[in-house]
Amino acid sequence: MSEWTFLTNHAQVLLCIFRNGRLTAREIAEIVGITERAVQRILDDLENAGYISRFRDGRKNRYEIHQELPMRHPAQRGRAIKDILELLTMPYL
Repeated sequence: MSEWTFLTNHAQVLLCIFRNGRLTAREIAEIVGITERAVQRILDDLENAGYISRFRDGRKNRYEIHQELPMRHPAQRGRAIKDILELLTMPYL
């Protein structure tokens, strides 16, 4: 039986950035459980689609999420990515 998760790696990377926009690709890779190269591809995808911006901050990158942008799947039409980011980072009761 193959393993699967409810959130894509793109969503996992976006959540990491939402929690801490100063993480390195290596740190994100460790958290998400994918390679650093896979993280770089996902960051490129997110940046090319306009969901994040990258800024040089010394020797590191800093990431900014454009939370007002809509989710990509038609089933979530009308929902901004901030909706899922806020939901998934709510404190546990």
